[in-house]
Amino acid sequence: MYNILVVDDEEKIRSLIRKYAEFEGHTVSEATNGMEAITVCRNRRFDIIILDIMMPMLDGFSACAEIRKLCDTPIIMLSARGEEYDKINGFRLGIDDYVVKPFSPKELMLRIDAVLKRAAPKESAPKRDVFTLEGLTVDFTARIVYVDGVKSDLSPKEYDLLFYLIKNANIALTREKLICEVWGYDFYGDDRTLDTHIKLLRRSLGEYSKFIVTLRGVGYRFETNS
Repeated sequence: MYNILVVDDEEKIRSLIRKYAEFEGHTVSEATNGMEAITVCRNRRFDIIILDIMMPMLDGFSACAEIRKLCDTPIIMLSARGEEYDKINGFRLGIDDYVVKPFSPKELMLRIDAVLKRAAPKESAPKRDVFTLEGLTVDFTARIVYVDGVKSDLSPKEYDLLFYLIKNANIALTREKLICEVWGYDFYGDDRTLDTHIKLLRRSLGEYSKFIVTLRGVGYRFETNS
């Protein structure tokens, strides 16, 4: 079972999440603003943090940046807005998922499970696994990406997405397949999260973004064939 911190200035939201989380056997702590969340994180460790964006005293983005200085606890960000800018900003700060209000509590619980399963430590591979194509080098074992010999600073989810694309190179992958495999939960009909990450990943890869081919009306393919 998980130890969850819920950060939101709306009591109804905190109570709703607590109700469903405790029903599934999880332990829930609460904070009403970003400042309080930072203080709590200094003194306690959590398995995951549910963090609202719009809060008094200190917004969720600022709180996330400070929390990331303290720990690498997975973070799911909540927002009443679904703008691409908010999502990009959150993912750049290192959040693991983004949920738009109003949301389904059951879906949120599924997303919590998915994030924590992916964050669980896995046995390291006995041999180093490295992929190289032109000036792009991906060290799967070390989780490092180099673009023309320079280390590229990818977010955890960008790396997971690139990993899956390369491991399935030259295969047409639907949006539904990518979301299910990379995010780890059933596809709920909103593929904007995937498209946002593809955009961020392409920026990180520079000229080698050419290997990620958009398949209109289908999804994406990592193309290695010349």
